[in-house]
Amino acid sequence: MIRDIEDSAAEFMAIRRDLHAHPELSFAEERTASRVAELLEGWGIPVVRGVGRTGVVGILQRGQGKRAIGLRADMDALPVEEHNRFDHASRHPGRMHACGHDGHTAMLLAAARHLALHAEFDGTIVLIFQPAEEGGTGALAMMADGLFERFPVDAVFAAHNWPGLPVGSFAVSPGPMMASCNEFTIVVHGKGAHAAMPDQSIDAIQVAFQIGTALQTIVSRNVKPSESVVLSITQVNAGDALNVLPDSCQLRGTVRCFSVQARDFVEARMRQLVQNIGAAHGARCEMEFKCNCPPTTNHPAETAFLQGVLRELVGPANVHTFEPTMSAEDFSFMLEAKAGCYFMIGNGDGDHRHAGHGLGPCMLHNPSFDFNDALIPIGASAWVGLAQAWLAQERM
Repeated sequence: MIRDIEDSAAEFMAIRRDLHAHPELSFAEERTASRVAELLEGWGIPVVRGVGRTGVVGILQRGQGKRAIGLRADMDALPVEEHNRFDHASRHPGRMHACGHDGHTAMLLAAARHLALHAEFDGTIVLIFQPAEEGGTGALAMMADGLFERFPVDAVFAAHNWPGLPVGSFAVSPGPMMASCNEFTIVVHGKGAHAAMPDQSIDAIQVAFQIGTALQTIVSRNVKPSESVVLSITQVNAGDALNVLPDSCQLRGTVRCFSVQARDFVEARMRQLVQNIGAAHGARCEMEFKCNCPPTTNHPAETAFLQGVLRELVGPANVHTFEPTMSAEDFSFMLEAKAGCYFMIGNGDGDHRHAGHGLGPCMLHNPSFDFNDALIPIGASAWVGLAQAWLAQERM
């Protein structure tokens, strides 16, 4: 680890815990963004606020180098009621840093200070503090606000803590890291009737049941076994009374996959089944399919470069291959626009938790989660090493 960063670990732990105690939801990160901007400015880093509504961009530039790298951290919290009761637990009911974005922000801040005050480099480092990763597509908002036009970079990188991965280790792989996130809503319009007179109805619930069963055959019988796809129905809504067959039924759910081709195939097959099953029973069906974000797909060259930096930092044995997960990440939008890589930093198995933690496991999106502060110097050192190595390439 970098000595200066290790020596300031307590200071950035305090910053992280302050952010944890004051969580803010997507596009409401006013206090967080102000805190980030004020710290950066205090270290002499030029700052642009309000990029993508509440995003913050810091620009570190030295020498005449033309290379530029983007480093991204997310800032938003989740609408979760925290179960922890330690001193830095959320002070706002129904809001919690249950995914470690407070830690991601602290790691990049620690790296930013070292780069500003101590590091040597030739080129430009763009520090991207992004709002609204949790379903708000803040990455897309920053890009729509001209992120890469106003602050050009050759490549962009992001990191996320990962429970279960040992502290002091990293995991990354080229290609898909996380799945695309898509949601669907199906409405079956039948004909309502008295529950005792089903012959006078077009039973929307029974039609919806058949559609739901048929949809499960898409993954098992239509998608290639080598292609990973998840299709889950998560909501069924119909009716208000026990003695009434309702005239409509709604199904909602999610589709996750690692390629755009698989996503498009699944959507087309869903529409075909919904319309044909509805028509077979005399019902009218509507389907809405929304693509929230694409797969998070790492670029091979940038991934290999990052792996080399991480191996130098923690040793080859501590840089693992990441098994792709069906969760989603809106950094995927940035990786569609720019070359880059998304990687994981080990958050441990929960041994860092002391008195005051909830009884649940220390897993992401769990009300008993807490970011492991031991990661701050490790992650910050990784950011510094990556930025300096990337910018030094032109002198090789």
